Amino acid sequence: MRLVVDRVSRAFGGVYAVRDVSLTVEPGELRAVIGPNGAGKSTLFALIGGQLAANAGRIEVDGRPVRRLPAHRRARLGIGVVFQAARIFTGMTAAENVMVGAHATTRAGFLAGALRLPAHHRDEREIRSRALACLDRTGLADWADRPAEELPLGQQRALQLARALCARPRLLLLDEPASGLRAGERESLAALIGDLRAEGLTMLLVEHDVGFVMRLADQVTVLDLGRVIASGPPAAIRTDPAVIAAYLGTAPAGRPEGSHP
Repeated sequence: MRLVVDRVSRAFGGVYAVRDVSLTVEPGELRAVIGPNGAGKSTLFALIGGQLAANAGRIEVDGRPVRRLPAHRRARLGIGVVFQAARIFTGMTAAENVMVGAHATTRAGFLAGALRLPAHHRDEREIRSRALACLDRTGLADWADRPAEELPLGQQRALQLARALCARPRLLLLDEPASGLRAGERESLAALIGDLRAEGLTMLLVEHDVGFVMRLADQVTVLDLGRVIASGPPAAIRTDPAVIAAYLGTAPAGRPEGSHP
């Protein structure tokens, strides 16, 4: 899936969190978005995922405008979302949490489910099989039938990723997935993201950890104060003067001296 973000803006009370941001994620590419705190990364993520509405600009997937579509409609088009904060459904097992992710793509429909028709049961069996496979892939196979709220934080984050993968996304949005993870968990996550990229899944990774990004990304877009200040391959971003200035607090172009990521 190809994602195009063209001059997208979002203001809150007259203050722009994102202003005239443009980027393109080609099919099979992993594009990272980085920047200091308050740069607008999470706002941009929510504008693409549909959790926030843009004030201006264009957002397209495979040439189809989605800026005015709600989040659930974007999910049906193949956009999967993994949020920064772990979001789980309490009172449900880990497997049931993951199964929720696939229900937007079921074939049987509401009527079959309400009447408990055979098509509904077939869908449920298929979805559970997919959910168990996704739990296994994210290292959670042993948690399948445990209450989701019993999972430690790192495993709750992995559960979100398993849920997104269960929907078989064509574009996966990841908002700081490594935040709060221990070193071993970060390594496992990096390996899984690398595998997904190798399989051709298009991904947009919003991340604060620059080292994590530089290991994984094909292309990097850097935001500061809601605007794009640099874009290119990781090697070029590492040495870009504007990026260095923004992170070290020496930027002359509108960023207060001494501010840090």
